[in-house]
Amino acid sequence: MKRPTISDVALLAGVSRSTVSQYLNKRYKHMSEATKEKIKRSIAELNYQPNELARGLKQKKTSMIGIIVATITSEFTTEIVRSIEDECSKKGIQLIICNAEDDYQKERQYINTLVARQIDGLITFPNAENKEVYLELVKHDYPLVFLDRKIDGVHVPTILFDNIEASRMAVDHFIKKGHEKIAILTKPMGQHFITTRFERVDGYKKALLENGLTVQNEYIHNVPMEQMQDALEELFQLDCPPTAVLAGNDMILEEILIFAKEQKQAIASEFSVIGIDDVLFAKFNTPAITTVSQPTYEMGKKSAQVLLEIINNEEDTMVMTYRFPPTFNERESVEII
Repeated sequence: MKRPTISDVALLAGVSRSTVSQYLNKRYKHMSEATKEKIKRSIAELNYQPNELARGLKQKKTSMIGIIVATITSEFTTEIVRSIEDECSKKGIQLIICNAEDDYQKERQYINTLVARQIDGLITFPNAENKEVYLELVKHDYPLVFLDRKIDGVHVPTILFDNIEASRMAVDHFIKKGHEKIAILTKPMGQHFITTRFERVDGYKKALLENGLTVQNEYIHNVPMEQMQDALEELFQLDCPPTAVLAGNDMILEEILIFAKEQKQAIASEFSVIGIDDVLFAKFNTPAITTVSQPTYEMGKKSAQVLLEIINNEEDTMVMTYRFPPTFNERESVEII
């Protein structure tokens, strides 16, 4: 069924589109009670829902931008937000932070709310379930930057880490130390394959194959955080348990360290660990954890710079993907076998 439009409401109420628009924007100064009541009845009869997205897209600048993150609990996210805020504050731009918790419906609600509040642009960790919403924003030339993830077919500036190379670095290091039974843990891939997680697993597989090793599916777990301890237990109950584990992000590394402590397994001497994301606790753990870090602050800074260029209509702003390289931080959590 065709979605009712503002024109349909106007026709049923016997008024002009501009009158309905004035009603929706609560501008009643020159509107009679009878007219208001006709429009109200027409809206109810048609079950008309105003397009908050389209309404918000037509407004003036507010010197505010929004960032919608996938999860606020990650140290990676905290650093990203800090760098964006630092860059925006230099330009007198305020930041509204929203935590979607990897929920596409919550993300969509935030998009609609922020655009309706007439913010000047958005930086998001996008969920592909909201592809049509993002395409609507692109159609209206709304300032938008993707961070950490991409959506195929949505052409906006995108800030990404070289996830494939990060996993390759970790796996190559494990193999150099004699490890062949290497596991990887990530959060779920998602229906449309979340960029970061898919690429990190892809890099892990490619590195194994490039080194003449077989990809063994029982060593690959993509599970929610609440199931991470069960996944680790399952890994180490295999007939041939892994001798090395790659943590797909900082939160998973924390789960691995908790598991090792509870199971009284010594990191390095009983199984080796590398984490992607160089979180503070990795350096101070005993033993200190080898990591592959991403230039988080620089990624956040770049996303803010690109968005502000778009907002200010700077001529050299291009729709392109910016890939940031990983850095390998060798410490004490990988032992030679």
